Amino acid sequence: MAKLWQKNYSLDTLMEKFTVGSDYLLDQHLVISDALASMAHMKGLVKIGLLTQEEGETLMEGLREVIRLRQRHDFPIQRSDEDCHTAIENFLTERYGDVGKKIHTGRSRNDQVQVALRLWMRDYALRLAGETLSFAKELLAFAKRYEFTPMPGRTHMQIAMPSSVGTWAASFAEELIDETGLLLDLEGLLDHSPLGAAASYGVPLPLDRAYTAGLLGFKGPQRNVLYSVDSRGKFEGMLLDHCDYIALTISKLAQDLMLFTLPELGYFSLPKELTTGSSIMPQKKNPDGLELARSRSAIVDGDAATVKALVRALPSGYNRDFQDTKAPLIEGASTTWLLVAIMARMVSQLEVHEDKLKGACNSLLYATDLVFQRVRNGETFRDAYKDVGLHLEMVKVPEDITAALKSRTSIGAPGNLLLDATMKDACLMEGLVKEKEQLVHDAYEHLSGLEGVDTIEL
Repeated sequence: MAKLWQKNYSLDTLMEKFTVGSDYLLDQHLVISDALASMAHMKGLVKIGLLTQEEGETLMEGLREVIRLRQRHDFPIQRSDEDCHTAIENFLTERYGDVGKKIHTGRSRNDQVQVALRLWMRDYALRLAGETLSFAKELLAFAKRYEFTPMPGRTHMQIAMPSSVGTWAASFAEELIDETGLLLDLEGLLDHSPLGAAASYGVPLPLDRAYTAGLLGFKGPQRNVLYSVDSRGKFEGMLLDHCDYIALTISKLAQDLMLFTLPELGYFSLPKELTTGSSIMPQKKNPDGLELARSRSAIVDGDAATVKALVRALPSGYNRDFQDTKAPLIEGASTTWLLVAIMARMVSQLEVHEDKLKGACNSLLYATDLVFQRVRNGETFRDAYKDVGLHLEMVKVPEDITAALKSRTSIGAPGNLLLDATMKDACLMEGLVKEKEQLVHDAYEHLSGLEGVDTIEL
């Protein structure tokens, strides 16, 4: 079948291999998004009289079949197709003849790929937000179980001040909730349709861009047609930056767990099902998942940097360089998804050894507490600080270290973590995500006439 741009010559085979790259494979991720966008575009063409109602119904049934085939992993895209857009149009033309040749009227592959990517990114941002909030809630439940389990607080990796398992776990939960908030802010930016921008400059047809945007569940069209195309790469970079923040938090959590599960510390342990073995040392139970979480975090960071580097020096208007942003987008998004999933699994099955944690709370941990005890008795802070520092042998472990922990009652301190309030924040945000996801899926079902249409496969 012909390429969308093909006229009276064929592309050199080496040039085809070079220019197509892995796009035809990556585009399997975008088949359903592109079919939905084509449905909206088709309805827009019917609305302005460029397609008859009958032609629209014919194309709608063909696009439904594309979705069904993709859901069965049975919609092939060949290198000769270049991308999913060509494969879908060729499918429609082969099946319906001249009607299939009309589907591209009024659009370019530039806005076509943009709207497919925008749908995919918007839906992914919502899905990742939901999964990250579930992970945060898992951490908060863990923090609640061990809210007052003593744990040495550390700075510079050295013994510092009394803390708790609850404080440690809730810190990561709150961090992830904040990062989810950033992700939802970005979703609001992604929630605008580039459809109708064509090759960057619109077309001399009365396309109703607001109408087609509404059909796809967008808040509205992305207004400026040039910006609609130029935002490719930048929006991908923004999404990957937000993925990177989540991955960075997970990397720090993984690093902590690698330290705290060391036999020499033994604060926590992972079940054997979440460790791997050695090919030579029979005793080994390696935390490979944690180590790979740390390295995969760096991969997400690299993907974000790659996308931004690719578009940094481009002139305005479409440039083929945009194509190479697709692979790091898919890789970074998929990697982040797995990072959240595996770390949630690890936290849910983490075993806490309270005896080891309490035993690690030695006298040095309470040096600062003694300083403040003397301050309350009338000494200046600096004098008390100096004297305790010079006579650390006078510092003793409290008889009841849990009570000492609970005495730290300022907001967010171990004795007043406000876990219920943080959980409420997570649940409210989760409700917003589910509400938005439902609106999007309702739009897809209303547009396509199909149930359970999902643009994301991870």
